[in-house]
Amino acid sequence: MSRIAITSHSNAGVTLVPDLFIDAWMPQANGEFVKIYLYLLRCTHLPDQELSLSYLADVFSCTENDILRALRYWEKSGLLRLSAEGASLTGIEILPCGSQRQDLDEDFSKSSPVPVKKEEPPASPPRLSAGRVRQLQEDNEEVRQLLFLAEQYLGRTLSSTDANRILYFYDGLHFPMDLIEYLIEYCVSRGSTSLHYIEKVGLEWHKDGVSSVSEAKARTSVWNKNYFSILKAFGIRGRNPVSGEVECMKRWLEEYGFSMELIQEACARTVSQTGQPSFQYAEGILGAWKRQKVCTLEDVKRLDQQHRSSQKSFSAGRVRKPQTANRFNNFHQREYDYSQLEKQLLEKQLNE
Repeated sequence: MSRIAITSHSNAGVTLVPDLFIDAWMPQANGEFVKIYLYLLRCTHLPDQELSLSYLADVFSCTENDILRALRYWEKSGLLRLSAEGASLTGIEILPCGSQRQDLDEDFSKSSPVPVKKEEPPASPPRLSAGRVRQLQEDNEEVRQLLFLAEQYLGRTLSSTDANRILYFYDGLHFPMDLIEYLIEYCVSRGSTSLHYIEKVGLEWHKDGVSSVSEAKARTSVWNKNYFSILKAFGIRGRNPVSGEVECMKRWLEEYGFSMELIQEACARTVSQTGQPSFQYAEGILGAWKRQKVCTLEDVKRLDQQHRSSQKSFSAGRVRKPQTANRFNNFHQREYDYSQLEKQLLEKQLNE
């Protein structure tokens, strides 16, 4: 078992988690990968700690391969640099979050792939010039009021970048002031004060043609109802859907055009077959139904019937070999009346 040396560029005595990691990387990563990365940050201040793959596997109750997958994921994301001697991992360097992510991704593309789908963040929208932001703040009382309300919702003072992102909706996408305020309120109510998340939701609304608060409320109401109905069909309660799940559900509802009853049927079959919720398994079912032009539950029943008929035809076509008489199967099986035997045994016990 080789010992791993871990180095970092942060100060000792405190475990710092960069805001950029929380905003840009954490929402997209597997939860177990996030825990391992945070633990590595902690380990940089434990110089006497014997760090190894087996030790990390014991800490997180997983396999060494699981640890390696997490490390490779973060290396591919540009947050770690791994060093090895032969087949043994010997060093982990935690890189600053400000590293150029795209370049690091290209460098890592030659190494072994990580079996977790990595979601690339959407391209950043155009920004307003600093002069334009300053002009809007100086000349428009509504803009100043909007930025003040945003600070109250988010619980912090807005940076110049934050203000630029918010005002782009007003000056670039021409959102009404009340729609921008509702956008921020909606995202905060969903548990996120990240401008990255707010921007992502706002761009989705713009893409879908949302131009008023009433349209936004109608859209979010339908989404919430449908998404949480699907989670309930999986047996998932007490949490919001994560981004990967939202993408799946959006595809089933919009791209595939399936009704809720069809999606819920696929969820029920998934849990029945796997014993647990699996969006990937449900995607397999719904993808097959899409290819077979399924539109209703009646279509599903028809496919089920065709499958059963084909199975019966296959079974009927098989010729069963007759049993050859031998000293085992030539024995005449006795037939017992187990109720009578039980009664006799009880009478015997009472008479003893």
